[in-house]
Amino acid sequence: MDVLIAPDSFKGSMSSMEAANRIASGLKEVDSSIHVTKVPMADGGEGTIEAICEVLEGEIIEKCVKDPLDRPVKAAFGWVEKQKLAVIETAAASGLPLLKKEELDPYRASTYGTGELMKEALDMGAEKIIIGLGGSATVDGGTGCLQALGVEFYDASSNKLRASGGTLNQIASLNSDHFDERLRSVEIVVASDVTNTLLGDEGAVTIFGPQKGVMADELAFFEAGMENFARHVAEHTGHDYKFAEGSGAAGGFGFGLQSFFHPTFESGFALIARLSNLEEKIQSADLVITGEGKFDSQSFYGKVPVEVARVAKKHHVPAISFAGAIEEDRVKAEEFGLSLIYPIVDKPMTLEAALTNGSILLQRASTRLFESIEFAKGWKGDTES
Repeated sequence: MDVLIAPDSFKGSMSSMEAANRIASGLKEVDSSIHVTKVPMADGGEGTIEAICEVLEGEIIEKCVKDPLDRPVKAAFGWVEKQKLAVIETAAASGLPLLKKEELDPYRASTYGTGELMKEALDMGAEKIIIGLGGSATVDGGTGCLQALGVEFYDASSNKLRASGGTLNQIASLNSDHFDERLRSVEIVVASDVTNTLLGDEGAVTIFGPQKGVMADELAFFEAGMENFARHVAEHTGHDYKFAEGSGAAGGFGFGLQSFFHPTFESGFALIARLSNLEEKIQSADLVITGEGKFDSQSFYGKVPVEVARVAKKHHVPAISFAGAIEEDRVKAEEFGLSLIYPIVDKPMTLEAALTNGSILLQRASTRLFESIEFAKGWKGDTES
């Protein structure tokens, strides 16, 4: 039996590679003869660095940069020397996981640290940079990142501004004379499944602002700031991306990248699937196993398990997904090719306990699943005889 294991990370519990290893260990306990192929996956958010480095034999590099509130933080990025490729996750330096709930501050939060990681990559000779846009704690339109790379923002009195969500409405002019010249010859690829525009009812502030700390009565303030920023950027660059698909990703970071880098946007899942030759590997499998921390309504919008199942269904290969929590109708999942969504929690426990013991729970769940499969095979044989 050939089993392809292609999970996402289980957020707050384990990486996609650890998840793949745990699933493999669990099924091997039942049948050591099973042939396993492991392909750790991600969708552009958490786990993107590790997934791409695993596929391309890259390394993880740590640097000290600024977190969203300008505090020092160690942030990692991926480096593939043979391709001069850097892989950066916005969440590593500018992400929600770096802040406690009570620290969320959309007025001050900035993507400056992500810009610092880009500079570190340039210093290493990067010729291509992949930027995953998931999980930011910011609504600064990418101004912090741009500032770290040499773009300067000024108010009406020509005072230099600290770029952040709260200063967008103060921007009266900008200067890119000191923009890092190396970026003009670097290929930028944005890994993101978000198609929201910068402004409007489906825009960066309205849809994503609340998760970054924007209160209901503050939405208009931040929307006005984003509109002001977009107007000045369009005047400065000659390009207007405020209603371009993906411009609203990561609190408007997509807009900043589009305006100054003109990157290629690609689905995070599709990018990693292509780099790992996922479809080819699925065609050779008898069974596909995937998984994620929580299976809910958002899983149908570019998340790993459903996208893996889509490919498996195309080639008539059954797909099963593990999940820490299940909050969606299984029947709907079947339409996308998921034959079974299998919970990893095996007894009542707190969320904290589930996250802490996630890797053990996943391995045990894998063992239970394959014991059931073996039983079903034997039972079928008995009934046919």
